Amino acid sequence: MANPAYDNASQQRILRLLLILSGHEQHGLAPKDLSESLDVSAGTITRDLHNLREMGLAEVIQETGRVRLGPKVVQVAIAHMTAMDRATSQLNDIKNRYSREP
Repeated sequence: MANPAYDNASQQRILRLLLILSGHEQHGLAPKDLSESLDVSAGTITRDLHNLREMGLAEVIQETGRVRLGPKVVQVAIAHMTAMDRATSQLNDIKNRYSREP
């Protein structure tokens, strides 16, 4: 449930930036496009991208200067899938144990 008292504009903007970058992993997006998408200044995008790069969540494509999601995003997704697979396996083990006839 949303609570406006906890909203933080800069955090919300960085999260929106991650969502905008999603799906552009091959060619990335130009910082100018990101700035226009979020309706913020070039300086704001520069700071936001710096923070995402520091965490491995975004990277610059050296040949073009465009930005794409970084490997950390994929690593988080893989960790999530691994945890879900492990949980499914554990639930299946329990189900099998309880569904055996005495």
